Amino acid sequence: MSSELDVLQTALGYQFKDRATLLQALTHTSYGHEHFPKKPLSLKDNERLEFLGDAILDVIVSDILLETFQEASEGQLSKMRAAVVNEKTLAGIASQLGIHRALRLGKGELQSGGNQKPSILSSTLEAIIAAVYLDGGFPSAYPVVRSLFSPLFSTEGKKNLLIANDYKTSLQEIIQASHKVTPTYHLLSTDGPDHAKVFEVEVRMNGKGLAIAKGSSKKEAEQAAANAAIQSFQ
Repeated sequence: MSSELDVLQTALGYQFKDRATLLQALTHTSYGHEHFPKKPLSLKDNERLEFLGDAILDVIVSDILLETFQEASEGQLSKMRAAVVNEKTLAGIASQLGIHRALRLGKGELQSGGNQKPSILSSTLEAIIAAVYLDGGFPSAYPVVRSLFSPLFSTEGKKNLLIANDYKTSLQEIIQASHKVTPTYHLLSTDGPDHAKVFEVEVRMNGKGLAIAKGSSKKEAEQAAANAAIQSFQ
């Protein structure tokens, strides 16, 4: 594991002062459940780090978008941020970094190819960004994120972002234009083991259900439900 951590730190462009923080960021819930049943929740796995990393990513990517697209409206910026900070993009960056080789997974998750699952890879990348922040502060996290996401802000990347499609934002624009209200998202159920949960979400307008969809994360399920609702409107 030591060599994998060294390779990952080189790819990140950041050397951890406390490698234990990086190791926790690489620890999936399935591994924590099997190996650290008595550890406190804050140290058992990377779920809490994922929560923090998601927020840090939003802040840094928002700052880069404001700098890059100085004429974009708030709505356009929101769509572009959603196109950058999503499971597919994060999983792609995680794969390029080689995170799959350093992941700590439980036996069942490892046997089912968990180190290649986009949901796990994207969540782990968020956790690693949080680990950088905790280890070195915001001045360390900012350049790491900026470097990782730089291809998305190249000339070609900027063109793609300008036509980015975020289903939740698009649905909100449609409903606000026609009904002057904002759609709401409601978690209906959560099924499956901790390491492979499936979330079911319903999007509603004035309490009326518009569409129901499932996903491997709440975000994914909400986007899928919004897309289904848009299709029904069309």
